[in-house]
Amino acid sequence: MSQADEGVDLETSLGYLLKQASSALRAAMEAVLRPLGMTVTHYSCLELLAQRPGLSNSDLARGTFVTRQSMNVLLQSLERDGQVTRPTEAPVGKALPTSLTPAGRRSLAKATVVVRGIEKQMLEGLTVDDQVATRRILSSLIFSLNRSMGDAGR
Repeated sequence: MSQADEGVDLETSLGYLLKQASSALRAAMEAVLRPLGMTVTHYSCLELLAQRPGLSNSDLARGTFVTRQSMNVLLQSLERDGQVTRPTEAPVGKALPTSLTPAGRRSLAKATVVVRGIEKQMLEGLTVDDQVATRRILSSLIFSLNRSMGDAGR
């Protein structure tokens, strides 16, 4: 029987370990964000807007790994809660640039503290050199996968 017929060895599959790490990180973040009335997507949206003001619904959806429809629902909720603002008409084209309000910045500041705590917890068993190596390796994996996806479209 060939290795292809045997399937993936979950004990040694890097992809499976990455998925487990991603799921564990998301669960830990959800647990600390929930008391603040936030989800990981909500937090990620605010963080992206703080770092890149004026992003559109589509940009935010891509950056938070959700559909445009899901992001639109979230943005409407954030607008109602006074955490973001969007113009009523697009200044150019169809995209409505989104900006954080002072209330959104205050919410983000609280969330950032708890999310940093989770990241510290996640990294506590790694030396600084291990952390640097992990970032380099993960970046390389992402680059390789993105490059192969680009090649697949040609």
